[in-house]
Amino acid sequence: MSKTMAINAGSSSLKFQIIEMPEEKLLSKGLVERIGIADSNLEIKYTDKNGQNQKFTLTQDIPDHAVAVELLLKNLLDLGVIASFEEITGVGHRVVAGGEIFKDSALVDEQVIKDVESLSEFAPLHNPAEAVVMRVFQEKLPHATMAAVFDTSFHTSMPAENYLYSLPYEYYEKHSIRKYGAHGTSHHFVAHRAAEIVGKPIEELKIITCHLGNGASITAVKEGKSIDTSMGFTPLAGVTMGTRTGDLDTSLIPYLMEKEGIKDINEVINIFNKKSGLLGISGVSSDMRDVEEAAEKGNERAQLALDIFFNRIIKYVGQYIALMNGVDVIVFTAGIGENSKETRQIVMDNFGYMGIKIDQERNDTRSEAVVSTDDSSVVVINIPTNEEIAIARDVERLRK
Repeated sequence: MSKTMAINAGSSSLKFQIIEMPEEKLLSKGLVERIGIADSNLEIKYTDKNGQNQKFTLTQDIPDHAVAVELLLKNLLDLGVIASFEEITGVGHRVVAGGEIFKDSALVDEQVIKDVESLSEFAPLHNPAEAVVMRVFQEKLPHATMAAVFDTSFHTSMPAENYLYSLPYEYYEKHSIRKYGAHGTSHHFVAHRAAEIVGKPIEELKIITCHLGNGASITAVKEGKSIDTSMGFTPLAGVTMGTRTGDLDTSLIPYLMEKEGIKDINEVINIFNKKSGLLGISGVSSDMRDVEEAAEKGNERAQLALDIFFNRIIKYVGQYIALMNGVDVIVFTAGIGENSKETRQIVMDNFGYMGIKIDQERNDTRSEAVVSTDDSSVVVINIPTNEEIAIARDVERLRK
C-alpha cells in the first residue's frame, strides 16, 4: 500500500489529491488559489479518524509556489491527513508541455526539471510553476518516487502528416513548430476506460474522445494510440471553447490590428484566448450553463454560440471518423461532456445517418454510462475523466 500525491500546478494555483494505491482510493484533495496575489486561499478536504468528511480553509498571502507547497505539506501533517512525510511514497506532477522531448511520463531528476523549464515557451503559464513545484517536493520528500506526467505525451504517437503544418519544413527543424495537442492524460484515461467498458482490447478499437470543458479538444484514438487531435501548437486551436476561438484564419491578425488600432500582437492573442469562444459570441458568459439559460430565454446570440459550439464538434468528429475509416466508440468527458446530456444528444443526432442512436433515458446522467441504444452502430459512453488517477498510475508504473 502506498500514498501518492497527484499535483497540478497552474500559474497562480496548485491542485492536489492524495490517492491510496493500488486501491485507487481518494484520501484527500484540495487546492491553493491566488498564489502571488493578496488573500491567497488554501483548501483541504479529507476524512477524519471518525470517518467524518472535513474541510479546512486558510486565507493568507502566499507569495509563490514554493511557499504554497510548504504550507500545504505542513497542514496535511497538522490535520492528521498524513502522520509523516514518509507516508507519501510517490508524487506525480502534471506538466502541460513536454514538447518532442517527452514521449512518455518520466522519473523526475534535475535534467527532467531543466527540460521542463526549457519548454516554458510552449506553456508559459504552467511549465515554470511546475518546475518550481517539482524542486520543492524533491527537497521535502526526497524518499518519494517522483514522476512528471505530460499532457502532450499521449499525442506524440501522431504521424507526421497529422502533426506537421504546411509551412516551410525548416521551421519545424529549427523551431519545433508542429501540433502538440493537450489534455493527453484525460484522453488516454477515458479511451482505456472505454475499452474496458466495451470489453475489448484497446488495440482492436477505433475511439473518438471528446474532452469538452471550458477548454475542449477531440482526439482520434486508433489501436490505443492518438493519431490526431484538435488542439495544435497551443491549446488555442480546434473547436470553439469557453473563451478561445478554436480554428481561424491567421490573416485575421493583421486585419484586426489595423481595424481596431491594436499595436501589440499580444493583445490580439489575448482576445483570441480570453475574450472569444462562447463568451465572445454570446456576450453572456464563458460558462455553458449560463449560455444555455440565456438561449432558453430567447437570447439569439447565446443560441448562435451554442450552434457554433456544436457545429465545430460535429465537424471534428466527422473528420476523425473518415480519418480512421470508421469508429467503434465515441466518448464524452470533462465538464460539458460529462454533464450536458443536450450536448451529447445534439452532436450524436447528426450521425444518425450512420446508425448512431442515443437512448434518452440512459443519456439522462452525469455518471459513467453507455448512453447509446443496444442497436446503435457505435457505442457512445459518458465517462467522467480522472487525470489524477492516471497520474498516480504512472507513478506506480515507473516505480517498478
